[in-house]
Amino acid sequence: MKAAYYAGNRRVEVGECKVQSPGPGEVRIDVAYCGVCGTDLHIFMGHMDGRIDMPQVIGHEMSGTIAEVGAGVEDWAVGDPVVVRPLDACGECAACRAGNGHVCQQLNFIGIDSPGAFQGSWTVPAFTLHRLPADMALDLAALVEPMAVACHDVRLGEVAPGEKAVVIGGGPIGLLNALVARHAGAEVRIAEVNDYRLEMARALGLETVNPLVEDLVANVEEWTGGGGADVVFEVSGSQPGAEVMTKLAKVRGRIVVVAIFAEPPKIDLFQFFWRELKMCGVRVYEPEDYDRAIELTASGQLPLAKLITERLDLDGLPDAFARLEAGTDAVKILIDTQGG
Repeated sequence: MKAAYYAGNRRVEVGECKVQSPGPGEVRIDVAYCGVCGTDLHIFMGHMDGRIDMPQVIGHEMSGTIAEVGAGVEDWAVGDPVVVRPLDACGECAACRAGNGHVCQQLNFIGIDSPGAFQGSWTVPAFTLHRLPADMALDLAALVEPMAVACHDVRLGEVAPGEKAVVIGGGPIGLLNALVARHAGAEVRIAEVNDYRLEMARALGLETVNPLVEDLVANVEEWTGGGGADVVFEVSGSQPGAEVMTKLAKVRGRIVVVAIFAEPPKIDLFQFFWRELKMCGVRVYEPEDYDRAIELTASGQLPLAKLITERLDLDGLPDAFARLEAGTDAVKILIDTQGG
């Protein structure tokens, strides 16, 4: 078996997978697929070196089957198809005591703060597992983790049938937010400047606006009859996105901040006063979001397979990073960890 190790300075080294037998309360998984996400790209670009014990295997958008079960693990057996919710909370901080372990103050995000899933064999705590339907394709199941992000975002955004939602940013998470919001009954419009992402959004049946070509505020005003959007998802992580989001929401509208901003953005707080806007941040997911993501993915009601633009083996991971950074011909690249 192979593993891909992030070695710093935009380097990935493919070597032998260090198979680790599961200890008490752990399972070992034969990883089938692991998606390359924006966080992985940020790691590759060196933005998160302070959290990485290099060389380290990264990756967390995975699917696989249980290969070995540690002592004391119940309800799980060899051969069970699973995904991992890669959050290991301390259980003791104020957030954990309040039942919000997903935003634990000492959170171990498995695949960032500890070894991840770009390897053929991965040992994790059994409490992170979610069971997959036996007939779910494992390549599609690798989308469950980002789907859980979108389910969390839409749930906390309180999207309701008949509402109008604007998604700023058409990367994988933005596209998934748009699909989940549409499935919840909202009319959705996605704002994006990248031609390839716009093409993908249209292929998914989404209405699009390119703010470089058309005035986004005017477009949304016309669409909503001058009222503004019920909910705005900021998924671009850009200063223009932060500036325009307050102009798109209706009176008493909701703004959901999904993106991670590299620098603190300038935000028009006057609009929060003037329109009585509400803003909430959303971070990762909770167990119910994973369950909902599995349900939606298995249902076949969303065109998720179109998001998978390529499958590569572990040796192709550096190329995947380069192409995602360029943003011209890829949305979701899956790594076949058993291939090659």
